Amino acid sequence: MRRSNLPAELNRFVGRDRELADLAGLLADFRLVTVVGVGGVGKTRLVTHAAAAVAAQAKRSCDGVRLAELATLRDPGLLEYALVEALGLTDHTSRPPREVLVEHLADRRLLLVLDGFEHLVEACATLVRELLRRAPGLTVLAAGRRPLRVRGEAVLPLAPMSDEDAVRLFLDRAAAAVPGFRAGGRDPAAVRELCRRLDGIPLALELAAGRLPALGLDGLLHRLDDRFQLLTCGDRGEPERHRTLRLAIGWSHELCTPEERLLWARLSVFAGQFDLEAVEYVCGGPELPAERVLDVLAELLAQSVVLREDTAAGVRYRMLDTVRAYGAEWLAELGDEDRLRRRHRDWYLGLAAWCELDWFGPKQAEVAACADSALPNLRAALERCLDEPEEAHLAQHLAGTLWFYWVGCGRLAEGRHWLDRAVVLESPGHDRARLKALWVLGYVAILQGDNTAAVAALYACEEDAARTGDALAAAYTTHRMGCLALLSDEMPRAEVLLARAVSAYRELGELNSQVLMGRVELAMAKVFLGDLEGAVALCEEVREVCEERGEQWTRAYALYVLAHAAWTREEHGEARRLLGECITIDHTFHDLVGLVLAVELLALVTASEGDPAEAAVLQGAAARMWEAVGLPLFGSGHFGAPRALCERRAVELLGAERFRSYEAEGRALDLDAAVARALSGRPAPSARPSLRGVQALRPPRRRPAASPAPRPGEGQV
Repeated sequence: MRRSNLPAELNRFVGRDRELADLAGLLADFRLVTVVGVGGVGKTRLVTHAAAAVAAQAKRSCDGVRLAELATLRDPGLLEYALVEALGLTDHTSRPPREVLVEHLADRRLLLVLDGFEHLVEACATLVRELLRRAPGLTVLAAGRRPLRVRGEAVLPLAPMSDEDAVRLFLDRAAAAVPGFRAGGRDPAAVRELCRRLDGIPLALELAAGRLPALGLDGLLHRLDDRFQLLTCGDRGEPERHRTLRLAIGWSHELCTPEERLLWARLSVFAGQFDLEAVEYVCGGPELPAERVLDVLAELLAQSVVLREDTAAGVRYRMLDTVRAYGAEWLAELGDEDRLRRRHRDWYLGLAAWCELDWFGPKQAEVAACADSALPNLRAALERCLDEPEEAHLAQHLAGTLWFYWVGCGRLAEGRHWLDRAVVLESPGHDRARLKALWVLGYVAILQGDNTAAVAALYACEEDAARTGDALAAAYTTHRMGCLALLSDEMPRAEVLLARAVSAYRELGELNSQVLMGRVELAMAKVFLGDLEGAVALCEEVREVCEERGEQWTRAYALYVLAHAAWTREEHGEARRLLGECITIDHTFHDLVGLVLAVELLALVTASEGDPAEAAVLQGAAARMWEAVGLPLFGSGHFGAPRALCERRAVELLGAERFRSYEAEGRALDLDAAVARALSGRPAPSARPSLRGVQALRPPRRRPAASPAPRPGEGQV
């Protein structure tokens, strides 16, 4: 008998180094290893390649490697005969085939590879359990879409290929399909986009490469929206389930129960990750009660139709785009698509509202992680609302409700995109939703340095708030006008407007992160006007409320002002400590605005401690951050004063050339490296003359920034 019946590899095995190493480790420790994954992900190729390596490495200590291909087998009663055939056994007696198998394997050390067993899982599990128990030298390596669930089984989930491996595989197969095709001769970005849109599924990549001679790279990308029609040209002689992408996915679909097929179709309304609660709400209903969803979802997980992911927000699930697209076709056939998409929209409207409420409290980090995970679904909900004229108010409500994410989690540009689209829609009878979207748009535009758009949005909000008698919207509008004045260096006007907004919030009983931020911004205006004592009192009050509530985001800005005050008093150690907390919080929430301001001030503190070289490095790191934020220092002389003062002193001590060299070192740092550098607390090399107090923070003389004319009643000073 031949030691192996593994098929020869017809083309080069590409990538999967980590998976092969993991599989080798499992085979060394377990007698049953099952590789599971969605159709077309490369299970068969991986296990046969790994088995060939085992056969090559253990010629003297192993009795061979045998492959049993079970995908075409339909009758479970024929399973034992298929294994007898795979082992190359001949028996003319009347003994049952199981007895023949046990006798043959009892005293042999053999690796048995089972491929495509999922439709025979019960029979296969029973047989494997008995063979492993009665043949101590047997190891089984199985490949399928679900585990066997036999005691002692080690399961290796096979994910799609990494971006790098996917590109390598496509280029390798493309070179075979189109002589002369090389990576250098094609747009690398187009190849990466193709691989991304095909989910890194090896079967899809190989089928796409097979279409290159007829369509070319651009044609492939253009036609990918109908991937199931496009990718139908597998090699002749391949198993039918491997010849087209539709059949590869459809094979999994055929193995599902009616409930599983129904849930698969309904899950197609989700984009990206989703959690169990969302599935129960959105997908429960006729023919699939909510209490059955968990059990049915577990079966789809076992069959690799749905993938589980552990995230910062907790356990999440997702489907590959290709699998989701297949489910979407079935959902359309069922005629239930519109109902499911409405339920999906409603769930994510509710999720956004919950996140906004919980943002003001100890769950801010959890809220940020939840919003990150839900972002693709939030986008889908926004798109639906924007596409339906009668849902315009829902688009405005959702875009405004997510202010905490746009502003607090570093998503200003995306927030601006949705808000711009939402506020131009007509939403009769829903003034409150539009007013909120307007003042949030003003807020976002201010932080982007787009004062023109900010003024337009805030004036529109002010007028409509007065017309509708919405005192709360008016307070938020006044607050944001004060913020605009603050960043435009109009400090007296900023102080008046911000004080008015803070007073209005108190009268209305409004208390949240935005309200506290108004107090911090008022404190900033007081600092720049020389009222350091008043600024510290406000920020100590904000810090106390934040610590009582567990609020971190606004607390970071209060710490920034308190650090400013500590530096002014020449308490450099205290300023550094406060800024360290501030930077840590801002980095956690990806709040680049707060982060870059804190790093700028830390650079000044570092120079004051006598380390101009390190100060220059931090200056450079901050300069790179401003490129991602927008207008550097908002064009503000007051906010730019720490940087100007730090640079002036550092250049005096280092010289211009050395300063630029250290600054370039900082510019080369990515965000994580810059934060690590800022938090490292590098000691000052020696005592240097300090940079003195608050008078030095007056901005350089310059022409006044353009600003809107004061409105009636704004308290022009």
